[in-house]
Amino acid sequence: MATTPRIVEVRANILKKNDLLARELRDRFHTAGVLVVSIVSSPGAGKTTLLERTLARMASHTRAAALVGDLQTDNDARRLASTGVPVRQITTGTVCHLDAEMVGGALDAWACEGLPIEALDILFIENVGNLVCPASYDLGEALRVVLLSVTEGEDKPLKYPTIFNSADLAVITKIDLADIVGLQRDAVYGAINHVRPGLEVLEVSARTEAGLDSWIARLHAANVRTQRT
Repeated sequence: MATTPRIVEVRANILKKNDLLARELRDRFHTAGVLVVSIVSSPGAGKTTLLERTLARMASHTRAAALVGDLQTDNDARRLASTGVPVRQITTGTVCHLDAEMVGGALDAWACEGLPIEALDILFIENVGNLVCPASYDLGEALRVVLLSVTEGEDKPLKYPTIFNSADLAVITKIDLADIVGLQRDAVYGAINHVRPGLEVLEVSARTEAGLDSWIARLHAANVRTQRT
């Protein structure tokens, strides 16, 4: 009978520790003047492709880097590294999310290799493909972006309200397929607004690059605000 309360207590302690570490990371990022953007989505929603296009656009004029979380392979990290920016893989094994301790450890390793966080303008954190676990773990980010592919169904925000509630921006991906899959835009926006009224939403296609300029401009504006604070 005592098993469930014990599990709840352990989970509460884990989250408390993560929140403390995330607060330290946020202070560290603020002091360094670096914008940290975390990206979360279901598997296959297009996180890596969008980030690949974004880094390719930014590489020539912005000091960007990326941390990539995955259960096992480093395939996504190798794809992103082809853009020429620093990329570090965080392999989580059986853990379905990144946490603040993992991020802090990756940053410390980078610093030991001669890449301190102060050398960056923007750091992207690509979380493990999952809309449940990442919602509870603060990573010290300034901007949490949740991706929703047009192929996932209009009711996705209603099924996973916590991650949409904790997001600062929603990006509808693969928008070039909207007509093909019969996307009902009113239903998608209605679901998002039901869960998180007023949440900013962008529409993007990494394949055709439709909406990519607006996405880059949004990141640039956030980066400028970070540099001024």
